[in-house]
Amino acid sequence: MSEQTSIAPLAARQQLMTEPELGAGNFLDHAIAANPNRAVPYLYTHRTDHRGAVVLRGHSLLDVAALRDRYAAWYVANGVRPGEPVGIVVGEGLEPLLHFLALTALGAVPALINDAMRHDVMVRYLDHVGVVGVVADDPTRLAAAYREDPQRRPRFIAMAAEIQAFDASAVQLPEQYPYRHAAEDVVALIHSSGTTGTPKSTMLAHRQFWDGKQPRMVRFPAEPYDRLMSLMPHTHAGGLSYFLTATLLGLPTVVMSDWRRAVVEPVMEAFRPTMVASFPRTFVELATGELPVAGAAKVHSWFNTGDSAHHGHIRRLVRLGERPSGLIKPWLLPQEQAEQPALPGSQFIDGLGSSEMGMALFGQVTTPETVRNDRCVGKPLEVVTRAAVLDENGEEVPDGTVGMLGVVTPSRTPGYWNNPRLTATFELSGYWLTGDVARRDADGAFYHLDRTVDVIDTAHGPVYSLPIEEVLLADCDDLVQDCSVVGVPGAAGEGQRPVAVVRLQAAAAEAAAEDVQRAANKALAEAGLAELAAVSIVRTPEDFPLGPTGKVLKRELRTRFATHFTGQ
Repeated sequence: MSEQTSIAPLAARQQLMTEPELGAGNFLDHAIAANPNRAVPYLYTHRTDHRGAVVLRGHSLLDVAALRDRYAAWYVANGVRPGEPVGIVVGEGLEPLLHFLALTALGAVPALINDAMRHDVMVRYLDHVGVVGVVADDPTRLAAAYREDPQRRPRFIAMAAEIQAFDASAVQLPEQYPYRHAAEDVVALIHSSGTTGTPKSTMLAHRQFWDGKQPRMVRFPAEPYDRLMSLMPHTHAGGLSYFLTATLLGLPTVVMSDWRRAVVEPVMEAFRPTMVASFPRTFVELATGELPVAGAAKVHSWFNTGDSAHHGHIRRLVRLGERPSGLIKPWLLPQEQAEQPALPGSQFIDGLGSSEMGMALFGQVTTPETVRNDRCVGKPLEVVTRAAVLDENGEEVPDGTVGMLGVVTPSRTPGYWNNPRLTATFELSGYWLTGDVARRDADGAFYHLDRTVDVIDTAHGPVYSLPIEEVLLADCDDLVQDCSVVGVPGAAGEGQRPVAVVRLQAAAAEAAAEDVQRAANKALAEAGLAELAAVSIVRTPEDFPLGPTGKVLKRELRTRFATHFTGQ
Protein backbone atom coordinates (compact mmCIF):
# COMPACT_ATOMS: atom_id res chain seq x y z
CA MET A 1 0.00 0.00 0.00
CA SER A 2 1.13 3.55 -0.67
CA GLU A 3 2.94 5.37 2.16
CA GLN A 4 1.38 8.65 1.03
CA THR A 5 -1.84 9.31 2.90
CA SER A 6 -5.18 9.19 1.13
CA ILE A 7 -7.06 10.65 4.11
CA ALA A 8 -8.78 14.00 3.61
CA PRO A 9 -7.42 16.84 5.77
CA LEU A 10 -9.54 17.87 8.73
CA ALA A 11 -10.54 21.17 7.06
CA ALA A 12 -11.90 19.26 4.04
CA ARG A 13 -13.86 16.92 6.30
CA GLN A 14 -15.35 19.84 8.20
CA GLN A 15 -16.41 21.38 4.88
CA LEU A 16 -18.19 18.16 3.87
CA MET A 17 -20.27 18.24 7.05
CA THR A 18 -22.11 21.37 5.89
CA GLU A 19 -22.37 20.85 2.11
CA PRO A 20 -26.08 21.47 1.36
CA GLU A 21 -26.14 19.41 -1.86
CA LEU A 22 -24.16 16.41 -0.58
CA GLY A 23 -26.03 13.14 -0.28
CA ALA A 24 -25.97 9.44 -1.01
CA GLY A 25 -26.33 10.06 -4.75
CA ASN A 26 -23.23 12.23 -5.26
CA PHE A 27 -20.79 11.66 -2.39
CA LEU A 28 -18.01 10.40 -4.69
CA ASP A 29 -17.87 13.68 -6.60
CA HIS A 30 -17.87 15.71 -3.39
CA ALA A 31 -15.02 13.56 -2.06
CA ILE A 32 -12.97 14.15 -5.22
CA ALA A 33 -13.57 17.90 -5.04
CA ALA A 34 -12.66 18.18 -1.34
CA ASN A 35 -9.75 15.74 -0.94
CA PRO A 36 -6.34 16.93 -2.26
CA ASN A 37 -5.17 13.29 -1.96
CA ARG A 38 -7.71 12.16 -4.54
CA ALA A 39 -5.06 10.36 -6.66
CA VAL A 40 -3.74 8.23 -3.75
CA PRO A 41 -5.20 4.70 -3.48
CA TYR A 42 -7.71 4.32 -0.66
CA LEU A 43 -10.05 1.47 -1.72
CA TYR A 44 -8.54 -2.02 -1.82
CA THR A 45 -9.68 -5.29 -3.32
CA HIS A 46 -8.08 -8.63 -2.57
CA ARG A 47 -7.22 -11.87 -4.33
CA THR A 48 -5.02 -14.89 -3.68
CA ASP A 49 -2.16 -15.57 -6.11
CA HIS A 50 -0.89 -18.95 -7.33
CA ARG A 51 1.33 -19.29 -4.23
CA GLY A 52 -1.57 -18.71 -1.87
CA ALA A 53 -0.42 -15.21 -0.91
CA VAL A 54 -2.90 -12.35 -0.50
CA VAL A 55 -2.56 -9.63 -3.15
CA LEU A 56 -4.11 -6.22 -2.47
CA ARG A 57 -4.95 -3.79 -5.28
CA GLY A 58 -5.59 -0.14 -4.50
CA HIS A 59 -7.93 2.30 -6.25
CA SER A 60 -7.89 6.06 -5.80
CA LEU A 61 -10.96 8.30 -5.81
CA LEU A 62 -10.12 9.15 -9.43
CA ASP A 63 -9.80 5.46 -10.33
CA VAL A 64 -13.22 4.71 -8.82
CA ALA A 65 -14.77 7.61 -10.74
CA ALA A 66 -13.29 6.35 -14.03
CA LEU A 67 -14.72 2.86 -13.43
CA ARG A 68 -18.08 4.37 -12.51
CA ASP A 69 -18.17 6.42 -15.73
CA ARG A 70 -17.38 3.37 -17.87
CA TYR A 71 -20.19 1.40 -16.25
CA ALA A 72 -22.54 4.38 -16.60
CA ALA A 73 -21.77 4.52 -20.34
CA TRP A 74 -22.98 0.92 -20.71
CA TYR A 75 -26.23 1.77 -18.96
CA VAL A 76 -26.68 4.83 -21.20
CA ALA A 77 -26.12 2.65 -24.27
CA ASN A 78 -28.84 0.32 -22.99
CA GLY A 79 -31.39 3.08 -22.50
CA VAL A 80 -31.48 3.41 -18.70
CA ARG A 81 -33.14 6.68 -17.67
CA PRO A 82 -33.50 8.63 -14.41
CA GLY A 83 -35.89 7.08 -11.91
CA GLU A 84 -35.81 3.59 -13.44
CA PRO A 85 -34.94 0.67 -11.15
CA VAL A 86 -32.28 -1.82 -12.28
CA GLY A 87 -31.60 -5.14 -10.54
CA ILE A 88 -27.97 -5.81 -9.58
CA VAL A 89 -27.14 -9.43 -8.73
CA VAL A 90 -23.35 -9.61 -8.46
CA GLY A 91 -20.91 -11.05 -5.96
CA GLU A 92 -19.88 -9.06 -2.93
CA GLY A 93 -16.93 -6.69 -2.88
CA LEU A 94 -16.26 -3.73 -5.16
CA GLU A 95 -18.60 -4.69 -8.02
CA PRO A 96 -21.99 -3.84 -6.44
CA LEU A 97 -20.54 -0.51 -5.31
CA LEU A 98 -19.48 0.39 -8.84
CA HIS A 99 -22.95 -0.41 -10.20
CA PHE A 100 -24.49 1.66 -7.41
CA LEU A 101 -22.26 4.63 -8.30
CA ALA A 102 -22.90 4.30 -12.05
CA LEU A 103 -26.67 4.09 -11.77
CA THR A 104 -27.00 6.90 -9.23
CA ALA A 105 -24.78 9.10 -11.44
CA LEU A 106 -27.51 8.65 -14.08
CA GLY A 107 -30.35 9.26 -11.64
CA ALA A 108 -31.46 5.63 -11.93
CA VAL A 109 -32.25 3.42 -8.93
CA PRO A 110 -30.06 0.36 -8.26
CA ALA A 111 -31.94 -2.51 -6.64
CA LEU A 112 -29.00 -4.23 -4.96
CA ILE A 113 -29.55 -7.94 -4.38
CA ASN A 114 -27.39 -10.30 -2.38
CA ASP A 115 -26.49 -13.10 -4.80
CA ALA A 116 -27.01 -15.64 -2.01
CA MET A 117 -30.76 -14.99 -2.09
CA ARG A 118 -32.79 -18.06 -3.00
CA HIS A 119 -33.52 -17.95 -6.72
CA ASP A 120 -37.31 -18.20 -6.61
CA VAL A 121 -37.43 -15.47 -3.97
CA MET A 122 -35.14 -13.32 -6.12
CA VAL A 123 -37.43 -13.55 -9.15
CA ARG A 124 -40.46 -12.57 -7.06
CA TYR A 125 -38.53 -9.67 -5.60
CA LEU A 126 -37.41 -8.40 -9.03
CA ASP A 127 -40.99 -8.61 -10.27
CA HIS A 128 -42.25 -6.65 -7.26
CA VAL A 129 -39.66 -3.91 -7.80
CA GLY A 130 -40.51 -3.75 -11.51
CA VAL A 131 -36.92 -3.54 -12.71
CA VAL A 132 -36.30 -2.39 -16.29
CA GLY A 133 -33.20 -4.56 -16.48
CA VAL A 134 -31.02 -6.98 -14.55
CA VAL A 135 -27.24 -7.30 -14.41
CA ALA A 136 -25.97 -10.55 -12.91
CA ASP A 137 -22.77 -12.57 -12.71
CA ASP A 138 -24.70 -15.51 -14.12
CA PRO A 139 -28.07 -14.47 -15.58
CA THR A 140 -28.83 -17.88 -17.10
CA ARG A 141 -31.44 -18.99 -14.58
CA LEU A 142 -33.04 -15.56 -14.51
CA ALA A 143 -33.34 -15.53 -18.28
CA ALA A 144 -34.89 -19.00 -18.19
CA ALA A 145 -37.46 -17.90 -15.58
CA TYR A 146 -38.54 -14.94 -17.71
CA ARG A 147 -38.60 -17.09 -20.84
CA GLU A 148 -41.47 -19.01 -19.24
CA ASP A 149 -43.43 -15.75 -18.94
CA PRO A 150 -42.14 -13.24 -21.54
CA GLN A 151 -44.67 -10.61 -20.47
CA ARG A 152 -42.69 -10.07 -17.27
CA ARG A 153 -39.27 -9.92 -18.92
CA PRO A 154 -37.26 -6.71 -18.29
CA ARG A 155 -35.80 -4.77 -21.22
CA PHE A 156 -32.40 -6.36 -20.69
CA ILE A 157 -30.80 -9.21 -18.76
CA ALA A 158 -27.04 -8.82 -19.00
CA MET A 159 -23.93 -10.57 -17.76
CA ALA A 160 -21.79 -8.45 -15.45
CA ALA A 161 -18.66 -9.42 -17.41
CA GLU A 162 -20.13 -7.66 -20.46
CA ILE A 163 -20.11 -4.36 -18.59
CA GLN A 164 -16.63 -4.89 -17.17
CA ALA A 165 -15.28 -5.33 -20.71
CA PHE A 166 -17.36 -2.55 -22.32
CA ASP A 167 -15.62 -0.02 -24.57
CA ALA A 168 -17.16 3.27 -23.47
CA SER A 169 -15.29 5.48 -25.93
CA ALA A 170 -18.17 5.70 -28.40
CA VAL A 171 -20.83 6.56 -25.81
CA GLN A 172 -21.57 10.10 -24.74
CA LEU A 173 -22.73 10.55 -21.19
CA PRO A 174 -25.75 12.81 -20.59
CA GLU A 175 -25.21 16.57 -20.61
CA GLN A 176 -26.26 16.66 -16.96
CA TYR A 177 -23.79 14.14 -15.55
CA PRO A 178 -23.49 13.27 -12.80
CA TYR A 179 -27.22 13.58 -12.20
CA ARG A 180 -28.29 16.32 -9.78
CA HIS A 181 -30.53 14.74 -7.15
CA ALA A 182 -33.32 16.39 -5.23
CA ALA A 183 -33.21 15.68 -1.50
CA GLU A 184 -36.09 13.17 -1.67
CA ASP A 185 -34.91 11.26 -4.78
CA VAL A 186 -34.59 7.50 -4.23
CA VAL A 187 -30.99 6.40 -4.80
CA ALA A 188 -31.16 2.69 -3.93
CA LEU A 189 -33.46 -0.17 -3.01
CA ILE A 190 -32.21 -2.51 -0.30
CA HIS A 191 -33.92 -5.80 0.45
CA SER A 192 -34.43 -6.97 4.01
CA SER A 193 -32.74 -10.11 5.29
CA GLY A 194 -35.80 -12.27 4.76
CA THR A 195 -35.57 -13.62 8.32
CA THR A 196 -39.31 -13.04 8.74
CA GLY A 197 -40.51 -13.85 5.21
CA THR A 198 -40.15 -12.56 1.65
CA PRO A 199 -37.70 -9.61 1.63
CA LYS A 200 -39.12 -6.09 1.78
CA SER A 201 -37.72 -3.40 -0.54
CA THR A 202 -36.49 -0.48 1.57
CA MET A 203 -35.97 2.87 -0.17
CA LEU A 204 -32.87 4.95 0.50
CA ALA A 205 -33.16 8.61 -0.43
CA HIS A 206 -30.43 11.07 -1.41
CA ARG A 207 -30.50 13.29 1.69
CA GLN A 208 -32.09 10.84 4.12
CA PHE A 209 -29.26 8.31 3.81
CA TRP A 210 -26.68 11.03 4.51
CA ASP A 211 -28.56 12.49 7.48
CA GLY A 212 -26.92 11.53 10.74
CA LYS A 213 -23.58 10.59 9.20
CA GLN A 214 -22.20 14.14 9.07
CA PRO A 215 -20.50 13.93 12.50
CA ARG A 216 -18.46 10.97 11.28
CA MET A 217 -16.44 13.37 9.14
CA VAL A 218 -14.59 14.52 12.27
CA ARG A 219 -15.37 11.79 14.81
CA PHE A 220 -14.72 8.59 12.89
CA PRO A 221 -11.13 7.41 13.48
CA ALA A 222 -9.15 8.73 10.52
CA GLU A 223 -5.56 9.10 11.68
CA PRO A 224 -2.72 8.46 9.17
CA TYR A 225 -2.31 4.91 10.54
CA ASP A 226 -6.02 3.96 10.40
CA ARG A 227 -7.29 1.28 8.02
CA LEU A 228 -10.80 -0.16 7.76
CA MET A 229 -11.76 -3.70 6.83
CA SER A 230 -15.38 -3.77 5.60
CA LEU A 231 -16.95 -7.19 6.01
CA MET A 232 -20.44 -5.81 5.47
CA PRO A 233 -22.38 -7.12 2.48
CA HIS A 234 -21.98 -4.23 0.06
CA THR A 235 -25.42 -4.90 -1.38
CA HIS A 236 -26.79 -3.89 2.02
CA ALA A 237 -27.33 -0.45 3.54
CA GLY A 238 -24.65 -1.18 6.14
CA GLY A 239 -22.05 -1.80 3.45
CA LEU A 240 -23.10 1.33 1.54
CA SER A 241 -22.95 3.38 4.72
CA TYR A 242 -19.37 2.40 5.54
CA PHE A 243 -18.34 2.86 1.89
CA LEU A 244 -19.84 6.36 1.87
CA THR A 245 -17.97 7.23 5.07
CA ALA A 246 -14.66 5.76 3.90
CA THR A 247 -14.90 7.54 0.52
CA LEU A 248 -15.59 10.95 2.01
CA LEU A 249 -12.76 10.49 4.53
CA GLY A 250 -10.36 8.95 2.03
CA LEU A 251 -9.90 6.23 4.64
CA PRO A 252 -7.87 3.21 3.42
CA THR A 253 -10.47 0.44 3.23
CA VAL A 254 -10.42 -3.14 2.00
CA VAL A 255 -13.83 -4.26 0.74
CA MET A 256 -14.19 -7.98 1.33
CA SER A 257 -15.91 -10.26 -1.13
CA ASP A 258 -16.17 -13.17 1.32
CA TRP A 259 -17.06 -13.07 5.03
CA ARG A 260 -15.83 -16.55 6.03
CA ARG A 261 -12.98 -16.59 8.53
CA ALA A 262 -10.80 -18.78 6.30
CA VAL A 263 -10.77 -15.94 3.76
CA VAL A 264 -10.92 -12.99 6.17
CA GLU A 265 -8.02 -13.86 8.45
CA PRO A 266 -5.26 -13.94 5.75
CA VAL A 267 -6.48 -10.58 4.40
CA MET A 268 -6.44 -9.19 7.93
CA GLU A 269 -2.81 -10.22 8.27
CA ALA A 270 -1.91 -8.60 4.94
CA PHE A 271 -3.92 -5.38 5.38
CA ARG A 272 -3.40 -4.86 9.15
CA PRO A 273 -6.69 -3.04 9.82
CA THR A 274 -7.21 -0.81 12.83
CA MET A 275 -10.99 -1.13 12.43
CA VAL A 276 -13.27 -3.97 11.35
CA ALA A 277 -16.92 -3.44 10.38
CA SER A 278 -19.24 -6.42 10.05
CA PHE A 279 -22.56 -8.00 10.77
CA PRO A 280 -22.41 -10.44 13.72
CA ARG A 281 -21.88 -13.41 11.37
CA THR A 282 -18.11 -12.90 10.96
CA PHE A 283 -17.59 -11.78 14.53
CA VAL A 284 -19.00 -15.15 15.64
CA GLU A 285 -16.40 -16.96 13.53
CA LEU A 286 -13.51 -14.72 14.61
CA ALA A 287 -14.45 -15.18 18.28
CA THR A 288 -14.65 -18.97 17.95
CA GLY A 289 -11.69 -21.22 18.62
CA GLU A 290 -8.17 -19.80 18.47
CA LEU A 291 -8.33 -16.00 18.26
CA PRO A 292 -6.84 -14.22 15.20
CA VAL A 293 -4.07 -12.56 17.22
CA ALA A 294 -1.78 -11.71 14.29
CA GLY A 295 -4.45 -10.30 11.98
CA ALA A 296 -6.05 -8.23 14.73
CA ALA A 297 -2.79 -6.95 16.26
CA LYS A 298 -3.52 -3.31 15.31
CA VAL A 299 -7.32 -3.36 15.69
CA HIS A 300 -8.62 -0.73 18.09
CA SER A 301 -12.32 -0.83 17.09
CA TRP A 302 -14.86 -3.40 15.99
CA PHE A 303 -18.05 -1.97 14.48
CA ASN A 304 -21.20 -4.10 14.48
CA THR A 305 -24.60 -3.17 13.10
CA GLY A 306 -27.84 -4.86 12.10
CA ASP A 307 -28.59 -7.41 14.81
CA SER A 308 -26.98 -6.75 18.17
CA ALA A 309 -23.95 -8.90 18.92
CA HIS A 310 -23.75 -11.18 21.96
CA HIS A 311 -21.53 -10.56 24.98
CA GLY A 312 -20.14 -14.10 24.76
CA HIS A 313 -18.50 -13.21 21.44
CA ILE A 314 -17.73 -9.56 22.18
CA ARG A 315 -15.73 -10.31 25.33
CA ARG A 316 -13.31 -12.50 23.36
CA LEU A 317 -12.79 -10.00 20.54
CA VAL A 318 -11.97 -7.07 22.82
CA ARG A 319 -9.01 -9.03 24.18
CA LEU A 320 -7.36 -8.52 20.79
CA GLY A 321 -5.47 -5.55 19.42
CA GLU A 322 -4.54 -2.29 21.06
CA ARG A 323 -6.20 1.10 21.43
CA PRO A 324 -5.07 4.66 22.04
CA SER A 325 -5.65 5.40 25.70
CA GLY A 326 -8.03 8.22 24.77
CA LEU A 327 -10.23 5.96 22.64
CA ILE A 328 -12.88 5.32 25.28
CA LYS A 329 -15.96 6.07 23.21
CA PRO A 330 -16.71 5.86 19.48
CA TRP A 331 -15.60 8.50 17.01
CA LEU A 332 -13.68 10.88 19.27
CA LEU A 333 -12.37 14.09 17.74
CA PRO A 334 -8.75 13.58 16.64
CA GLN A 335 -7.53 16.36 18.94
CA GLU A 336 -9.18 14.57 21.87
CA GLN A 337 -6.93 11.54 21.50
CA ALA A 338 -4.42 11.47 24.35
CA GLU A 339 -0.84 10.91 23.20
CA GLN A 340 -0.09 8.14 25.66
CA PRO A 341 1.02 4.53 25.26
CA ALA A 342 -1.59 2.25 23.72
CA LEU A 343 -3.74 0.16 26.02
CA PRO A 344 -4.03 -3.59 25.48
CA GLY A 345 -7.29 -4.75 23.97
CA SER A 346 -9.84 -3.07 21.73
CA GLN A 347 -13.34 -1.61 21.85
CA PHE A 348 -16.49 -3.12 20.36
CA ILE A 349 -19.13 -0.64 19.17
CA ASP A 350 -22.45 -2.45 18.90
CA GLY A 351 -24.86 -0.36 16.87
CA LEU A 352 -28.53 -1.28 16.68
CA GLY A 353 -29.70 -0.25 13.23
CA SER A 354 -31.34 -1.39 10.02
CA SER A 355 -31.85 -0.30 6.42
CA GLU A 356 -35.10 1.29 7.54
CA MET A 357 -33.38 3.31 10.28
CA GLY A 358 -30.82 4.56 7.76
CA MET A 359 -27.91 3.89 10.13
CA ALA A 360 -27.18 2.56 13.60
CA LEU A 361 -29.26 4.75 15.90
CA PHE A 362 -28.06 3.30 19.21
CA GLY A 363 -24.51 2.53 20.25
CA GLN A 364 -23.03 0.51 23.11
CA VAL A 365 -19.26 0.46 23.65
CA THR A 366 -17.55 -2.53 25.27
CA THR A 367 -13.90 -2.67 26.27
CA PRO A 368 -12.01 -5.28 28.31
CA GLU A 369 -12.84 -3.21 31.38
CA THR A 370 -16.61 -2.95 30.72
CA VAL A 371 -18.99 -4.59 33.19
CA ARG A 372 -21.37 -7.04 31.53
CA ASN A 373 -24.81 -5.58 30.83
CA ASP A 374 -26.82 -8.05 28.75
CA ARG A 375 -28.81 -6.71 25.82
CA CYS A 376 -28.02 -3.04 26.50
CA VAL A 377 -27.73 -1.15 23.20
CA GLY A 378 -27.00 2.19 24.85
CA LYS A 379 -28.62 5.57 24.35
CA PRO A 380 -29.90 7.07 21.08
CA LEU A 381 -27.34 8.86 18.90
CA GLU A 382 -27.66 12.56 18.25
CA VAL A 383 -29.47 12.08 14.91
CA VAL A 384 -32.44 10.60 16.81
CA THR A 385 -35.04 13.28 17.54
CA ARG A 386 -36.99 10.97 19.85
CA ALA A 387 -36.82 7.31 20.85
CA ALA A 388 -39.42 5.60 22.97
CA VAL A 389 -40.86 2.28 24.06
CA LEU A 390 -44.50 2.22 23.00
CA ASP A 391 -47.61 0.21 23.67
CA GLU A 392 -49.94 -0.95 20.91
CA ASN A 393 -51.75 2.41 20.94
CA GLY A 394 -48.56 4.38 20.40
CA GLU A 395 -48.39 5.60 24.00
CA GLU A 396 -45.02 5.73 25.72
CA VAL A 397 -44.74 3.14 28.50
CA PRO A 398 -42.99 3.70 31.86
CA ASP A 399 -39.28 2.95 32.18
CA GLY A 400 -38.66 -0.73 32.81
CA THR A 401 -41.78 -1.78 30.86
CA VAL A 402 -41.36 -3.84 27.70
CA GLY A 403 -42.91 -2.57 24.47
CA MET A 404 -42.27 -1.71 20.84
CA LEU A 405 -39.23 0.40 19.97
CA GLY A 406 -40.11 3.56 18.03
CA VAL A 407 -37.85 6.31 16.68
CA VAL A 408 -38.26 9.73 15.14
CA THR A 409 -35.25 10.63 13.00
CA PRO A 410 -34.52 12.24 9.62
CA SER A 411 -32.37 9.19 8.76
CA ARG A 412 -35.36 6.81 8.52
CA THR A 413 -36.42 5.40 5.18
CA PRO A 414 -39.11 7.13 3.11
CA GLY A 415 -40.76 3.71 3.11
CA TYR A 416 -41.08 0.53 1.08
CA TRP A 417 -40.96 0.61 -2.73
CA ASN A 418 -44.35 0.10 -4.37
CA ASN A 419 -45.94 -0.66 -1.00
CA PRO A 420 -47.36 2.37 0.86
CA ARG A 421 -49.71 0.09 2.79
CA LEU A 422 -46.76 -1.83 4.25
CA THR A 423 -45.01 1.46 5.04
CA ALA A 424 -48.05 2.63 7.00
CA THR A 425 -47.93 -0.45 9.25
CA PHE A 426 -44.57 0.69 10.60
CA GLU A 427 -45.77 4.19 11.45
CA LEU A 428 -47.49 4.86 14.78
CA SER A 429 -48.11 8.16 16.57
CA GLY A 430 -45.40 9.86 14.53
CA TYR A 431 -42.82 7.16 15.30
CA TRP A 432 -41.22 4.63 12.98
CA LEU A 433 -41.54 1.16 14.52
CA THR A 434 -38.21 -0.61 14.17
CA GLY A 435 -39.72 -4.09 14.55
CA ASP A 436 -37.94 -4.59 17.88
CA VAL A 437 -39.12 -5.26 21.41
CA ALA A 438 -37.24 -3.21 23.99
CA ARG A 439 -37.27 -1.55 27.37
CA ARG A 440 -35.63 1.61 28.67
CA ASP A 441 -34.04 2.07 32.08
CA ALA A 442 -34.21 5.11 34.35
CA ASP A 443 -30.91 6.44 32.94
CA GLY A 444 -32.26 6.46 29.38
CA ALA A 445 -30.39 3.39 28.13
CA PHE A 446 -32.31 0.97 25.91
CA TYR A 447 -32.29 -2.83 26.03
CA HIS A 448 -33.02 -4.91 22.92
CA LEU A 449 -34.96 -8.02 23.88
CA ASP A 450 -36.30 -9.46 20.63
CA ARG A 451 -37.73 -8.90 17.21
CA THR A 452 -41.50 -8.48 17.49
CA VAL A 453 -42.12 -11.56 15.33
CA ASP A 454 -39.78 -13.71 17.46
CA VAL A 455 -41.36 -13.17 20.90
CA ILE A 456 -42.31 -16.53 22.43
CA ASP A 457 -45.94 -16.46 23.65
CA THR A 458 -45.97 -18.99 26.49
CA ALA A 459 -48.90 -19.85 28.73
CA HIS A 460 -47.19 -17.82 31.46
CA GLY A 461 -46.60 -14.71 29.37
CA PRO A 462 -44.11 -13.48 26.77
CA VAL A 463 -40.56 -14.86 26.76
CA TYR A 464 -37.82 -13.04 24.83
CA SER A 465 -35.36 -15.10 22.83
CA LEU A 466 -32.32 -12.78 22.81
CA PRO A 467 -31.63 -12.73 26.59
CA ILE A 468 -31.80 -16.54 26.55
CA GLU A 469 -29.31 -16.68 23.68
CA GLU A 470 -27.09 -14.25 25.60
CA VAL A 471 -26.88 -16.60 28.58
CA LEU A 472 -26.21 -19.66 26.44
CA LEU A 473 -23.35 -17.95 24.60
CA ALA A 474 -21.77 -16.26 27.63
CA ASP A 475 -22.39 -18.74 30.45
CA CYS A 476 -22.37 -22.04 28.56
CA ASP A 477 -19.54 -21.17 26.20
CA ASP A 478 -17.66 -24.38 27.00
CA LEU A 479 -20.48 -26.12 25.11
CA VAL A 480 -22.19 -23.54 22.90
CA GLN A 481 -20.49 -21.83 19.95
CA ASP A 482 -23.64 -20.27 18.47
CA CYS A 483 -27.37 -20.72 18.94
CA SER A 484 -30.85 -19.57 18.00
CA VAL A 485 -33.88 -19.72 20.27
CA VAL A 486 -37.42 -19.92 18.86
CA GLY A 487 -40.93 -20.54 20.17
CA VAL A 488 -42.89 -23.53 18.89
CA PRO A 489 -46.40 -24.79 19.78
CA GLY A 490 -46.68 -26.84 22.95
CA ALA A 491 -49.41 -29.28 23.83
CA ALA A 492 -52.97 -28.01 24.22
CA GLY A 493 -53.11 -25.11 26.67
CA GLU A 494 -49.35 -24.74 26.93
CA GLY A 495 -48.90 -21.94 24.44
CA GLN A 496 -45.48 -21.74 22.80
CA ARG A 497 -42.38 -23.31 24.33
CA PRO A 498 -38.74 -22.21 23.90
CA VAL A 499 -36.45 -24.43 21.85
CA ALA A 500 -32.73 -23.77 21.31
CA VAL A 501 -30.94 -24.86 18.15
CA VAL A 502 -27.27 -25.08 19.14
CA ARG A 503 -23.95 -25.21 17.32
CA LEU A 504 -21.45 -26.88 19.62
CA GLN A 505 -17.88 -25.91 20.33
CA ALA A 506 -15.40 -28.22 18.62
CA ALA A 507 -14.24 -29.54 21.99
CA ALA A 508 -17.85 -30.42 22.90
CA ALA A 509 -18.80 -32.01 19.58
CA GLU A 510 -19.95 -35.24 21.23
CA ALA A 511 -22.17 -33.59 23.84
CA ALA A 512 -25.76 -34.84 23.98
CA ALA A 513 -28.72 -32.50 23.63
CA GLU A 514 -29.90 -33.47 27.13
CA ASP A 515 -26.57 -32.44 28.66
CA VAL A 516 -26.63 -29.09 26.87
CA GLN A 517 -30.22 -28.48 27.96
CA ARG A 518 -29.37 -29.32 31.57
CA ALA A 519 -26.41 -26.91 31.62
CA ALA A 520 -28.38 -24.21 29.82
CA ASN A 521 -31.37 -24.40 32.14
CA LYS A 522 -29.14 -24.20 35.21
CA ALA A 523 -27.59 -20.98 33.86
CA LEU A 524 -31.00 -19.61 32.82
CA ALA A 525 -32.50 -20.30 36.25
CA GLU A 526 -29.61 -18.44 37.88
CA ALA A 527 -30.27 -15.50 35.54
CA GLY A 528 -33.99 -15.54 36.34
CA LEU A 529 -34.98 -16.42 32.78
CA ALA A 530 -37.37 -19.01 31.32
CA GLU A 531 -35.92 -22.46 30.84
CA LEU A 532 -35.66 -24.30 27.53
CA ALA A 533 -38.20 -26.97 26.71
CA ALA A 534 -35.83 -28.67 24.27
CA VAL A 535 -32.41 -28.41 22.64
CA SER A 536 -31.54 -29.52 19.13
CA ILE A 537 -27.90 -29.97 18.14
CA VAL A 538 -26.72 -28.68 14.75
CA ARG A 539 -25.02 -31.48 12.81
CA THR A 540 -25.14 -30.09 9.25
CA PRO A 541 -25.27 -26.56 7.77
CA GLU A 542 -28.90 -27.22 6.84
CA ASP A 543 -29.71 -27.55 10.54
CA PHE A 544 -28.80 -23.87 11.04
CA PRO A 545 -30.35 -22.06 8.04
CA LEU A 546 -28.91 -18.63 7.22
CA GLY A 547 -30.40 -15.87 5.10
CA PRO A 548 -28.45 -14.04 2.38
CA THR A 549 -26.96 -11.60 4.91
CA GLY A 550 -25.90 -14.34 7.33
CA LYS A 551 -28.79 -14.05 9.79
CA VAL A 552 -30.37 -17.20 11.19
CA LEU A 553 -33.75 -17.81 9.57
CA LYS A 554 -35.88 -18.25 12.67
CA ARG A 555 -39.04 -18.62 10.61
CA GLU A 556 -37.58 -21.79 9.06
CA LEU A 557 -36.65 -23.14 12.48
CA ARG A 558 -40.19 -22.49 13.75
CA THR A 559 -41.59 -24.44 10.80
CA ARG A 560 -39.11 -27.28 11.27
CA PHE A 561 -40.02 -27.75 14.96
CA ALA A 562 -43.72 -26.88 14.67
CA THR A 563 -44.84 -30.40 15.66
CA HIS A 564 -42.02 -31.20 18.09
CA PHE A 565 -44.30 -31.19 21.14
CA THR A 566 -47.70 -31.83 19.55
CA GLY A 567 -46.71 -34.83 17.42
CA GLN A 568 -49.11 -33.70 14.69
